[in-house]
Amino acid sequence: MRGLPPRPDGYVAGVDEAGRGPLCGAVVAASVILDPARPISGLNDSKKLSAKKRELLAAQIRVQALAWCVAEASPAEIDRLNILGATMLAMQRAVAGLAVQPDEVWVDGNRCPQLNCVARAIVSGDALVEEISAASILAKTVRDAQMQALDAQYPALGLAKHKGYPTAEHVAALRKFGVPDFYRRSYAPVRDILAQGELF
Repeated sequence: MRGLPPRPDGYVAGVDEAGRGPLCGAVVAASVILDPARPISGLNDSKKLSAKKRELLAAQIRVQALAWCVAEASPAEIDRLNILGATMLAMQRAVAGLAVQPDEVWVDGNRCPQLNCVARAIVSGDALVEEISAASILAKTVRDAQMQALDAQYPALGLAKHKGYPTAEHVAALRKFGVPDFYRRSYAPVRDILAQGELF
């Protein structure tokens, strides 16, 4: 296991995101400060948990965490800033929305947003740090719920199944049925279809 930085005396907020790779929807970030007096068992990288387990843990996190916030950056912001810039923006919003000020922010991955406190990037943090695991669970469950809601409006696109990722069937459906306005115009598969004049 990789060495982690020493924990500060005060609060650590874990931060993670969901939805960098998909062709549509917002990129969602979450930040979580856990309550040592109310531990939550079973926290892990959200991708290693079943959908049912993620939902159960997300509900527990919302009740038992000391503070949490979910924020996002829109498809238009992704197109304007690029996905990295939009992800950093969503993370900044998630930290700014915390009801408790953290002493340090630990971010999954190898980059940190600019914040008003110490921020540390933790590679594979979603599997190593409980606060980041909790953030990954909140971000993924919120993002998946958004895809389920859009699937109800646009069933032909199969969003509930592929969650917006660029599968062959997803791209084929976009070519057949057109591109709704919640898609990321700067992503190559979407850009290529739009260049052919195919619009919803």
